[in-house]
Amino acid sequence: MPVSPLLALSPLDGRYAAKVEALRPLLSEFGLIRCRVRVEVEWFIGLAEAGFAELKPFGPEATAFLRELVEGFSEADAEEIKAIERTTNHDVKAVEYWLAERISVDPELAPATGFLHFACTSEDINNTSHALMLQAARAEVLLPALDNLLAALREKAGEQAAQPMLSRTHGQTATPTTLGKEFANVAARLARARAKIAAVALPAKMNGAVGNYNAHLAAYPGFDWEAFSRRIVEERLGLVFNAHTTQIEPHDGIAELFDAIKRCNTILIDWCRDAWGYISLGYFTQKTKAGEIGSSTMPHKVNPIDFENAEGNFGIANALFAHMSEKLPVSRFQRDLTDSTVLRNMGVAIGHAVLALDSLGRGMAKLGVDAGAIDADLDAAWEVLAEPVQTVMRRHGIANPYEQLKELTRGKAITKEGLQAFVRGLAIPAEERERLLAMTPRSYVGKAAELARREAGAGKNA
Repeated sequence: MPVSPLLALSPLDGRYAAKVEALRPLLSEFGLIRCRVRVEVEWFIGLAEAGFAELKPFGPEATAFLRELVEGFSEADAEEIKAIERTTNHDVKAVEYWLAERISVDPELAPATGFLHFACTSEDINNTSHALMLQAARAEVLLPALDNLLAALREKAGEQAAQPMLSRTHGQTATPTTLGKEFANVAARLARARAKIAAVALPAKMNGAVGNYNAHLAAYPGFDWEAFSRRIVEERLGLVFNAHTTQIEPHDGIAELFDAIKRCNTILIDWCRDAWGYISLGYFTQKTKAGEIGSSTMPHKVNPIDFENAEGNFGIANALFAHMSEKLPVSRFQRDLTDSTVLRNMGVAIGHAVLALDSLGRGMAKLGVDAGAIDADLDAAWEVLAEPVQTVMRRHGIANPYEQLKELTRGKAITKEGLQAFVRGLAIPAEERERLLAMTPRSYVGKAAELARREAGAGKNA
């Protein structure tokens, strides 16, 4: 029975349902059942092509009929399988029975019904299905969302490459940077993390009850079942074959993927907090939306809710990913069932990550820059030029340069006039003195603009 969004236990199926809609056909119970049907069908077709005397290859029409069961798989089909499961109390067996019923109407396929699920354990079907689900969710939803965010960060890096900005280390005024360089820093980190997620191989196995092809070889002792299984996994399903397993594929690949997503989320939590801070400082402005209310009592407020929502959902996702990546590779002896119930929450973890990316994207789209506020902070922070002054003093052999500047600046309000008076008294070459006197907090940004533009252009050159 459909549940009203108002009664949903998970906000992913209630308040935020529309924002994770793309994941629903991939990581839901429907998505799992559809993948099971696909694996069973490909194994069945593969067996028919293997050359066994008892099972002839299917003709084009019969093969097309089988594959259409996958391509045209509907919610009504999934409901039929769930109805069978209420009798069998076994979800994978219900898929086998549903397929047997469907192919029984085809005169070519009906005699081959006994080869459905032939020599398979349920985990042969489940592990491949979970891998297919994650492969699709990564390719169709997660990576595109990351790419959109990465493009937005690189665009901001280019736009703001030359906008000088006061840094803050330990919360205190520090060596200036540019706003674009700070966007570029996040973009570069995200690009590396995204590449790690994309590179994770998703292993799968189809080798029977404890991974040794026992039943397979009992039926056909002379057949190369390992090579056959590899072809099904790699050529028909597009996964990576794992030759060494127990009853379950050990889930190391899934754990690696979840750890990679978790690392990416952590980088973005860091950015959410920094963006929140820059809004608080007045460096970033936020576009207002007609009718939107920031506070129920303070009419002036435009709260950074998108960054806050993103941070919260990244945190929930990471808590789930951490548990799953630690738990899934651990199974008692040749298997226990604890992985099954945990794997059913893959969509919850990825859903919160995708929801967070949606919120962060919305927040980024609302950001403006108050150059006046940024410049005002720089103009009031002449103490940051103590660093270049003492570094030039070191170059020219002046004694105790750091200590002199520490005495001049530490914990004190430094003015342009005070700092320049100190510089005029230095025994350094005249051209060096003039260079230091011409320097301002706004101009002391090193290669920041160049680095920002380089990262901004990385996406265009990819």
